[in-house]
Amino acid sequence: MRELAGKFGWQRYAHKHYESRFTRFYEGYWLPTKFGFDKRRAHFSSLVLTGQLTRDGSTGEDLKKAYDEETVAQDFEYVATKLGLSVAELKEIMAGENKSYRDYKSNMPMIALARKCCALSGFSERSFDDQDS
Repeated sequence: MRELAGKFGWQRYAHKHYESRFTRFYEGYWLPTKFGFDKRRAHFSSLVLTGQLTRDGSTGEDLKKAYDEETVAQDFEYVATKLGLSVAELKEIMAGENKSYRDYKSNMPMIALARKCCALSGFSERSFDDQDS
């Protein structure tokens, strides 16, 4: 990392996956603000498990806001533009009711039924793989 910084001016990102403005916004603002899910917890946990960080070093300061309000505002505008929305429209979505994939029509009930039927009849997903032999 020192060589990259010295030769090319590389700068370390504040958090994992912040190299992209969209993922920085999604992981650093959207998920924790709208859904209360902070992916940094899992990232810090993996660093603790691999001995790159102590448990004491991964609490408190690290889990404060992911990045400053000015950058959030810039990224908010950037993401809204990329999605073909106005900032007001994206803010309306942000303030709206949280949705789940279950709120939309899908084939999941049919897939669940098929899996139950296969399980009851003794078929498993592995049974289909054996057919290729």
